Amino acid sequence: MLKQRRLAADAVAKALFDAEKAIDAAIASTANLAGLMPVSRQHANLSVLVGQDALMSAIETMQALGHARGNIVETHRHLSLTQRDIGLSAVTLFGGGGDKPPTPGLTGHLSAVGRDAA
Repeated sequence: MLKQRRLAADAVAKALFDAEKAIDAAIASTANLAGLMPVSRQHANLSVLVGQDALMSAIETMQALGHARGNIVETHRHLSLTQRDIGLSAVTLFGGGGDKPPTPGLTGHLSAVGRDAA
């Protein structure tokens, strides 16, 4: 039964990493496109109005991909908990082996620093 769980977990881990890589590749490709459009417009000596809608669509795509990346990261966290719940916490299924680095505490909030702190 442990062998079946490990095989299933390995398959899920591979699919997860493939999805993470695909999202990162899509972000990089879309960022390249979004960066290239205004430069190409300038090199062609075209009005700033040319391609504005296309540029905004690419930027909106970047935003959607950013949300997708956040969702796949959350999926990864949930699967890490599931790994523990099914008794595979001691089994390294991911990456190059060894323990995962600790997850940094992300709050998503910024706070002002006083003048004296600088």
